[in-house]
Amino acid sequence: MAADERQIIPLLEYDASPQAFIEPVDVRQPVDVPRACVLSWFHDGIERLVGRLDGRQVVENRWEDGPHPLFEVDMEGRRVGLVPMPVSGAAAGSLVEELIALGCRSFAACGGAGSLRPDVTLGHLVVVTSALRDEGLSHHYLPPGRVVDADPAAVATLEATLTEHGVPYVAGRTWTTDAFFRETPAKIAARRDEDCVTVDMEAASIAAVARFRDVRLAQLLYGGDDLSGAAWDHRSWRTQHEVRDNMLALAMNAALRMEA
Repeated sequence: MAADERQIIPLLEYDASPQAFIEPVDVRQPVDVPRACVLSWFHDGIERLVGRLDGRQVVENRWEDGPHPLFEVDMEGRRVGLVPMPVSGAAAGSLVEELIALGCRSFAACGGAGSLRPDVTLGHLVVVTSALRDEGLSHHYLPPGRVVDADPAAVATLEATLTEHGVPYVAGRTWTTDAFFRETPAKIAARRDEDCVTVDMEAASIAAVARFRDVRLAQLLYGGDDLSGAAWDHRSWRTQHEVRDNMLALAMNAALRMEA
């Protein structure tokens, strides 16, 4: 890229070349793993689920920040993977790259998010239909743009799963940001005006990776802490173990249905 073609902001210097200097297959070789995989930030929930279903670890996957192993469990005679995810879009997106290189192809992600609307109460589920790209990683996978739309087929599968199980939810956009401590009142108001229902740190990033690699991915969030009022309300959102365990079961079902 010539100097006069460069953008003021480096993140906008998108390179559409499909080949990178280091490819995921340079660090991860395909192995016998489930094609359907659940990505979750509920590490304790994954531990409970693996123990309850007699799951096993199939890939160690140890990073500098600790282990992010790929577990396998049996759900009605079918294999499904479970991966405890790292926080932040850069880390999460890179781990998804490695999982794709290993052989996973259909992903259902579940995590918590800050609520930007008062009707998204504690534990209420949100199906991500698009993500506002206020983070870094997605801009290396897709041309510059304000939002990334979710995979409509994967979203439809996730919504069908929730409907069939009688689980209420809302569908909408999430605001993905790198800066947890820079969610200012002005930005919160602006994102709400752009129809953002929640705020999170990974959704846009992993959606961009999935689109770039042409794999299925849907995302399910639940209303955690509340940013919709005059003051922040933590709502003890990390203690919602039953919500998290139910979400993992629903995500497993959806991931397997994507592979049907």
